Amino acid sequence: MTSLPIIDPNTPAPSVAETSGSGEARGKYSFISLGCPKNLVDSERMLGLLDKDGYQLTQETEGSDFVVINTCGFIERARDESFAAIHEMLELKRQGKIKGVIVSGCLAERQKEALLETCPEIDQVVGVFGREEITRVADRLLGKLEEQRTVFKPAPVRALNDRERLRITPRHFSYLKISEGCDRLCTFCAIPKMRGKHATKPMEEVIAEAHELSADGVRELIIVAQDTTYYGMDLYGETRLAELLTQLNQVDGIDWIRLMYFYPMYITKPLLQTIADSEKIVPYVDIPLQHINDTMLRRMARRVTKSQTEDMVGQMRDIIPDLNIRTTFITGFPGETDEQFLELADFIEVQRFERVGVFTYSKEEDTPAVKLSDHIPEELMEQRREHLMAIQQEVVFDHNEAKVGQTLDVIIDQPVPGEKTAWIGRTKADAPDVDCVTYVTGQGLKPGDIVPTEIVMYKDYDLVGVAKGAAK
Repeated sequence: MTSLPIIDPNTPAPSVAETSGSGEARGKYSFISLGCPKNLVDSERMLGLLDKDGYQLTQETEGSDFVVINTCGFIERARDESFAAIHEMLELKRQGKIKGVIVSGCLAERQKEALLETCPEIDQVVGVFGREEITRVADRLLGKLEEQRTVFKPAPVRALNDRERLRITPRHFSYLKISEGCDRLCTFCAIPKMRGKHATKPMEEVIAEAHELSADGVRELIIVAQDTTYYGMDLYGETRLAELLTQLNQVDGIDWIRLMYFYPMYITKPLLQTIADSEKIVPYVDIPLQHINDTMLRRMARRVTKSQTEDMVGQMRDIIPDLNIRTTFITGFPGETDEQFLELADFIEVQRFERVGVFTYSKEEDTPAVKLSDHIPEELMEQRREHLMAIQQEVVFDHNEAKVGQTLDVIIDQPVPGEKTAWIGRTKADAPDVDCVTYVTGQGLKPGDIVPTEIVMYKDYDLVGVAKGAAK
């Protein structure tokens, strides 16, 4: 959860002023952002709109005129976290410590008016594609106009504009969303119902946004979408991710470009060669595979086979030097047998992925997988997850041990609290929040520096090193 009223004092301030800068603020508000980086971009866009319209962002929840909660509704655990935040803010409202609560995002989109039936004290509900109306919603709330309490818009044919955001990531990195929605019909996933069909952001708009972010101090661009490799298909009639990456590689000021959410389809040799040849694209690809058994892949409607997956992973490693692959898997999908699970375990052990996340299957009412037979008990799903994570732990420890003695570039994210010469950063193998970190000892460093670091040891999943030479 990203909650703007609670900001680490060691984290650089948001890159845009917290008030519109002139005159008296129209009202004070605080903001809670939940969920994935795509949702975070939506949060930053709403923050930018509220700032532009004269509303003042405050770090103190109590005393705010209203709180905006941008929710996640992907799986049950995410919904539980969203409802916990909603109930916490509604309790503050009952105590008279805040005046109003606005709920936006994926949970709002998924439940629509039913959310007001569950939590009638919510003042306003804004769907995913109603985010551009956030200032009008705030105006209605403060004006005590209650005739309209919901804003839901249809999914757009073209991706929404994400420029002029008030960024809440550290100044030196930012997420860049290149498309919206998803055309995949994976049987376990409700994202198309919440986010609509795939909508490509025009290439010139993506490049303009990248220039804007670079001018605002961003050194690392993290490319996100629901389905990154499908970029361009709806707009240009063909995938154009390789062309987009070639242009992004030419944006001055950007040093690292990180690629997230590669669906296993449309990964071509030209695309991989573009990544390999780029000066700025780090050798890191996030590609959720979910399973490897062919029966499970068919039941998930993943549209790839085990053989195709193995060939693809091998080709990626052949073409991109020193590639770091991050992937995710699901245990306990309906019908998963012991043999099919062990096939997945063997695959993970053989492939030795640098980064792996494992999730138990979440039963989502409005997805086709609910109707499948042979649902797996929760206890067994969790046992299988723990087994896979134990395999991956040994793999990561081996990877880390091999890095001891190497000198790696590390981007500094923040100081270690209370320390003057100790810093927390990331190598090219690590995305923010989801991967490992590297602890760096060095003089005169600051967030955003990219510093050569000699790795002297590892501590479980994380590396420990000493800065060598000048920061870049």
